[in-house]
Amino acid sequence: MVRSALGFAAAALLAACATLTDSPIRSGGFELSGRVAVRYAKEALSGRIFWRHSDDAEELLITSPLGQGLARVTRARGGFLLVAGDGKEYRAADAESLTDQVLGWRLPLAGLADWVQGRPSPGRPFETLGDTGSELRQDGWLVAYEEFRDGRPLRLRLTREDLEIRLIVDQWKN
Repeated sequence: MVRSALGFAAAALLAACATLTDSPIRSGGFELSGRVAVRYAKEALSGRIFWRHSDDAEELLITSPLGQGLARVTRARGGFLLVAGDGKEYRAADAESLTDQVLGWRLPLAGLADWVQGRPSPGRPFETLGDTGSELRQDGWLVAYEEFRDGRPLRLRLTREDLEIRLIVDQWKN
């Protein structure tokens, strides 16, 4: 299991430069690229994120700052697959348990597709916080919107227990 920064470094050394597949964005979807920083327990990592989301499928790639693949998470037909930088494959029914098992921290992919668009996930309880509604609490996560551009969140900070994920969106495509 890749569970620490050392594991990420080793995976980065073993992995070739990775990119998303060239499939088109399906209806109801988006594509974004940006930067991510994760702090969990006493570990930390930073890198780039490339994400293609649609109602039918998901493809998310996390790379080192130099562009070497650390993890690729895909969703299709109700399940998730994570391919680590060393090429090992892991499967689970949900992204949070899969990333927790393999990476050592939970990626809230179920809510993140809505949260990066500045809204709560439909059909689940949520609470709006902050004087301007700049924070959202849902599914045990606190989502803080730190900056917007063109009506979309540019900088987000997600926290839960001893985990903090910071996301800066550099580019959007619909």
